Amino acid sequence: MRKNTPRTLRAAAAAAAALTLSPLALAAGGATLSGWAMLPAATFSDGPTSGQFAFTNAYSPENNPVYVDKQPVQGFSGVLAGANGSFRMLVDNGFGNKANSVDALLRLYAVRPDFRTASGGSGTVGAADFSTGAALPGFSAASRITLNDAQRKLPFAIVADGATYPGSAIAVAPAIQAGRLLTGGDLDVESVRRDRQGNYWFGEEFGPFLVKTDANGTVQKVFRTPNVLGLGANPYVQSPSNPLPTGANNLPGSGGFEGMALNTSGTRLYTLLERPLTTDADQKRLLIQEFSLDSETFTGAVFGYKLDAAGTNIGDFSAINDHEFLVIERNGGTATAGTPFKKIFKIDIAQLDADGFARKTELVDLMAIADPHDLNGDGATSFTFPYVTIEDVLVLDAQTLLVVNDNNFPGGGGRALTSDNTEFLKIHLDTPLAVAAVPEPGTYALLLAGLGLVGGVARRRRHG
Repeated sequence: MRKNTPRTLRAAAAAAAALTLSPLALAAGGATLSGWAMLPAATFSDGPTSGQFAFTNAYSPENNPVYVDKQPVQGFSGVLAGANGSFRMLVDNGFGNKANSVDALLRLYAVRPDFRTASGGSGTVGAADFSTGAALPGFSAASRITLNDAQRKLPFAIVADGATYPGSAIAVAPAIQAGRLLTGGDLDVESVRRDRQGNYWFGEEFGPFLVKTDANGTVQKVFRTPNVLGLGANPYVQSPSNPLPTGANNLPGSGGFEGMALNTSGTRLYTLLERPLTTDADQKRLLIQEFSLDSETFTGAVFGYKLDAAGTNIGDFSAINDHEFLVIERNGGTATAGTPFKKIFKIDIAQLDADGFARKTELVDLMAIADPHDLNGDGATSFTFPYVTIEDVLVLDAQTLLVVNDNNFPGGGGRALTSDNTEFLKIHLDTPLAVAAVPEPGTYALLLAGLGLVGGVARRRRHG
């Protein structure tokens, strides 16, 4: 979510150097908008009063806080497939930073888009039952889970521990205290995956931490991020908002785990930093680190992602198979300011260049998608997606992607200065992806022998 305010991998990639691959490869193939739906900016669910410390938008005063007894359904920063065609959408920290989001609850909502397609559809997005995926009349307790620290696993104090919200005289909502519900003042969750046991894993930005919860959103474990390459003296990757500092910060604010992928075998998480480490001589390198779900440890394997000359950060990271992944890369440009750079790339961590960068191929230019049926109704047959933050991509099948923006409510500036809506896109690819079938639960044990197949090529142990 947008915030208000040299050492190489050469040795690690020696085995791949002989491939003489460039980190940048072929240009995009054809992409067509095959489905479109929209969730209005002013969409709410029940909950404690929110927005008491949030910013306002002069161009949409009707949407400005405070939101009494309500929580905005917005800021989608992660997506998972849900039951019966629904999707589970992760809301991030709330209103953009730690201080102004202390009353914004961290939730996963189930939604059902009725995509407008060439053959029909309303183009609307509604609430769904979190367990069954059945349509609901509105967003309610049945449509969500709320993250919480009821078992007191977080190693630092949270908003629910206080009598008043930090820096204010406003009492913390009783529901937040009683349930030890987590807010955007505690964690900035930006990515989510679900393991084969039904647990959720969240990549967040304040630490950055990797957070494991059970199926109900209750925190089970928290993992700090090792500085695997030893870039600087701090043994951990540390942002300015880290509540457990161990030394000098080495990551910019809002630079943590914006993207996190789960391989299709269900054995490995791959965490992708949104921004380069400040201690890295290569400021176009983002680090991907491998985490074993079997041992629940970072394995020490690390891969490089090379930002485009026009790219400044990433928006999401999602698996195609066990070694190929999708990355949304962007800059801060929008339809109302600057020159938008918004693209989806395919990378292959099994094919590295001499500096350890994964092979990278442009897949979709989100500013130039064919829209022959004008599905969004703007009168054009070419579709653009110019939002500041586009933070959700999911493979639906070998030729279809789901892409969703984070609307930074009540902010605007994507298509207009008024509050941005949330748009759900289905994008058809002319060239199929090599999508791996997801194994049935009973076959997972057969995969354990191959856990290190890709990571061994780029393994590098943490210094210190």
